[in-house]
Amino acid sequence: MTIQFDAAFDNRNFKSAFGLVVWGERGRLMAKKTVLYRNVQSPFAAEALAGLQVIQLGCEMDCPLVTVIGDSRTIIKKCQEMKRDKSVTGAIINDIHSKMTRFEDLRFQFIHRTENIFAHKIAEEALKKEEETYLIKGRGGSPKGWWRKDLD
Repeated sequence: MTIQFDAAFDNRNFKSAFGLVVWGERGRLMAKKTVLYRNVQSPFAAEALAGLQVIQLGCEMDCPLVTVIGDSRTIIKKCQEMKRDKSVTGAIINDIHSKMTRFEDLRFQFIHRTENIFAHKIAEEALKKEEETYLIKGRGGSPKGWWRKDLD
């Protein structure tokens, strides 16, 4: 299973929204989720919190093999390195590391923003509407052109 993530950040109100997109075998959409957070101090903290949400979602879906994909090179790199992080996002990264033992294989991979557009768009839309969603196996609507592959 592959889970893509992105965060949208409102620096005037210190709010953030995360977009999570779960892809199964052969690129089939399995779920999408948006989560809202308040009192987020920085875009880096927002991306790290989004990464933590991915780990929690992977645990909820009980999938032993997960590839986590995001467009924040810094956060992906910190998640890949299994050393104690003393940065501003350190507590969040350390929490991610502590949950990694729940998976047989958990990998983190960086992709460019242009390849992460679906997660980015649903995060932006959630922040704009201040609305959380959790849709499983493609049920529910999304604007045309957001799907990586056509749904059956």
